[in-house]
Amino acid sequence: MEAAAHVASPRAGSTPALRVDGLVKRYGAQLVLDGVDIEVAPGAALGLVGANGAGKTTLLKCVLDLCASEAGRVEIFGVAGRHAGARARLAYLPERFVPPHYLLGREFLEMTLALAGAAFEPAPALALAAELELEPQALERPVRQLSKGMTQKLGLAGCFLLERDLYVLDEPMSGLDPAGRVAVKSVLARLNRRGRTLFLTSHVLSDVEELCSTIAVLDRGTVRFRGAPAELCARYGGQSLERAFLSCIRTGARGDAEHTSVGA
Repeated sequence: MEAAAHVASPRAGSTPALRVDGLVKRYGAQLVLDGVDIEVAPGAALGLVGANGAGKTTLLKCVLDLCASEAGRVEIFGVAGRHAGARARLAYLPERFVPPHYLLGREFLEMTLALAGAAFEPAPALALAAELELEPQALERPVRQLSKGMTQKLGLAGCFLLERDLYVLDEPMSGLDPAGRVAVKSVLARLNRRGRTLFLTSHVLSDVEELCSTIAVLDRGTVRFRGAPAELCARYGGQSLERAFLSCIRTGARGDAEHTSVGA
């Protein structure tokens, strides 16, 4: 497994693969995203991290126009995110991936490719399944008989067979055992080396550090930090990425509390 320093470098001066400007989202009186700004260059790998409830999944849903925002702008390869065509160059896997339970694994892949206007070819599908440590027999079993980890690998296989320029992945390692995580990270690193852009969320900071050249810390709807994992450690004095992350969000919480008390 190669470290993030060895993956493809973003192309200077090119249109961002993803640009989020001033994104605001509320659920009733609750402010979930508070003016979020994020930019992902083509060929980059950005890991979005945050505690539960930080707004990570909501941000992805707004990026994909699965829910409306109150303010802000999203562009995908220069196309406004509200346009359906903006998503033609990306593939997305949600955290709670639940494929139709009555389909065989192979039928799910066939359906996914057909909906995307692509043809299913058995050889590449079997080769990718092997890379992801998904046994060929799983493709001939109904989805309802697959374990959580096998179902997750099936969803990832459906994404990667589409050969898109941008992969948006919400907790892609969810439900995977150590061998599965190593396999998926190997495929993601290979895709990134070939110039594909990765935008993923994860609670496992070691995975983010291994895969991503850039990390964005989202805390209570605000981006507290954006930069290289090593920069996060240097700024917050952590001996590990996990400790630096905790210091970052705790510093942000203290700052919010002080601002509220002064403005009260």
